[in-house]
Amino acid sequence: MKLRVKGYSGPKADERPVRFQLDDREYLVEELLDQWHGRDDTFFKVRADDGNLYILRHKLSVTEDTWSLEARASRMRLF
Repeated sequence: MKLRVKGYSGPKADERPVRFQLDDREYLVEELLDQWHGRDDTFFKVRADDGNLYILRHKLSVTEDTWSLEARASRMRLF
């Protein structure tokens, strides 16, 4: 699965994802639900325009600047 992420860049580069592409489908980030930091990583829990939840990982270090999809959860439908 190929992932590309377009981030919002404010005072820092790629502060948060605003859209991402998985394979041939593009998703808009409708809501940033959570964000947390690791040593060289920042994780973003987002709700995309398909209603699903995604956890995106941005690994940023001196030698690496990559994004990966860590999890995906289908939306729950309540009746």
